[in-house]
Amino acid sequence: MNRDLPAVAWHISTKSNSNGGSCVEAGPVLDGSGRVAVRHSKARDAATIVYTFEEWTAFIGGVKDGEFDFIRRGASAPRARVCRTTVS
Repeated sequence: MNRDLPAVAWHISTKSNSNGGSCVEAGPVLDGSGRVAVRHSKARDAATIVYTFEEWTAFIGGVKDGEFDFIRRGASAPRARVCRTTVS
């Protein structure tokens, strides 16, 4: 567990059972910041990545729009847009 991270309300996809339970968990950080934490369900003591709500929303929007479908198909990646952010 990431000891520097406040409590997180972890959620795991119901689809994780079809691949041996290996899945990504995500959930809101329970500190009122709106941040979203992400980790591997089988390596809960490993690194946790924390995104702002805006970053998470942009990622989920891209998934829903099919922008990451090339990963599943194994095709070459389309030309990516560059996204620069600052960490505070």
